[in-house]
Amino acid sequence: MNAMQWVSGDSSVPASVCSLPCQKGERKKVVKGVPCCWHCERCEGYHYQASEFTCQLCPYELRPDQNRTGCQPIPIIKLEWHSPWAVVPVFIAILGILATTFVVVTFVRYNDTPIVRASGREMSYVLLTGIFLCYVTTFPMIAAPGVAVCSFRRIFLGLGMCFSYAALLTKTNRIHRIFEQGKRSVAAPRFISPASQLVITFSLISVQLMGVFVWFVADPPHTVVDYGEQRTQDPENARGVLKCDISDLSLICSLGYSILLMVTCTVYAIKTRGVPETFNEAKPIGFTMYTTCIIWLAFIPIFFGTAQSAERVSL
Repeated sequence: MNAMQWVSGDSSVPASVCSLPCQKGERKKVVKGVPCCWHCERCEGYHYQASEFTCQLCPYELRPDQNRTGCQPIPIIKLEWHSPWAVVPVFIAILGILATTFVVVTFVRYNDTPIVRASGREMSYVLLTGIFLCYVTTFPMIAAPGVAVCSFRRIFLGLGMCFSYAALLTKTNRIHRIFEQGKRSVAAPRFISPASQLVITFSLISVQLMGVFVWFVADPPHTVVDYGEQRTQDPENARGVLKCDISDLSLICSLGYSILLMVTCTVYAIKTRGVPETFNEAKPIGFTMYTTCIIWLAFIPIFFGTAQSAERVSL
């Protein structure tokens, strides 16, 4: 046998089999009509080699291991503090908190001066509180999801904007009522004192808080791992995203009340656009509300239009 020469020129004896053993992660696909012969077929995608002849799909939260002979957990990711998606918002939030604190300290220092009193200091403090809360909300939105963090997200998500819009709405409503009453009578309208304005403002804010309380009771805050948004065709790149279980509908309901306050405030800003220059805060409020409406009109379709994008997951 050793002296025999084969056509290939190789002196070794060629294998006399119709099929070779399959590698790990490959199944045997039997040739039709030849039960002793097979083709080796690799288990693709999220399938693994369950037996000599079959591939099976891994459970949704798992992916095939390196040899495709079993399944392993899909890595879970979350937004990290060192990520650019977190560093930039945190930096801006810190600047905003410092600026807001500086304004509050200035107001407190000159609390009894004519300029501060004329600005409506009570409403100004409420407005500054809302701005401060908007900046503070950045931190629970970036922090690692957990029951406590998810609870803070629900509370602060619309609270800062609610404070701001409620204060602006109360201001514009007061100006509107003063001039409408002046057209009919010389008597001052009711509920225009600083104490009345605070009661009206916090009554509006309490509606937001009651809505959040109902949300807590109906759907207690909890976390969820979303494997769908980062489920790529290549299992090696698949990731599960740890996040708070807040649906789009819940998000709309939470922000919806703030949007309602904003729209109502814009209506009053339009009605008071022709007031005398002595009420100089009416026009800046109107300009602010027009700009805010444009920002919201751009934000809503972009945010909900990227529901399945990686950018929204990072944010």
